[in-house]
Amino acid sequence: MTFNIGDQHAGIINNVAGDQHNAGGQQGMVVPVQEAQRAVRELRDGLTSTTLHASAAAEAHAQLAEIDTAMHAPKPDRSRIAPILKRLTQLLVAAGSLSTASTALIGPLQTLACWLGTLGVPILHMLPVLG
Repeated sequence: MTFNIGDQHAGIINNVAGDQHNAGGQQGMVVPVQEAQRAVRELRDGLTSTTLHASAAAEAHAQLAEIDTAMHAPKPDRSRIAPILKRLTQLLVAAGSLSTASTALIGPLQTLACWLGTLGVPILHMLPVLG
């Protein structure tokens, strides 16, 4: 048996030869690049209203500027953006900014991490659950 599969775009794709059994269901989230770009703007606004030590603030804004530049490439490179977003998230976690943050920071970080797909999973694990 031969599979000839072209481009596929979805949150979850299962290509199997034979039986597949899923327990507990599957879910995925597809974030369009325009929504990810909007999340960068929202994150910038959130950082502006967040109290950070001067050096941490400068580093956070520099990393966000790097993400913003990469996001506006004709085809944003997730593998380039993921480590920068991870460093930014680690900085915010270390500064304690996410422990008291509302959706001003966490929401845009979640959106960007979801846009990254599997590259964003480690970032999602660093974020506190709002509830």
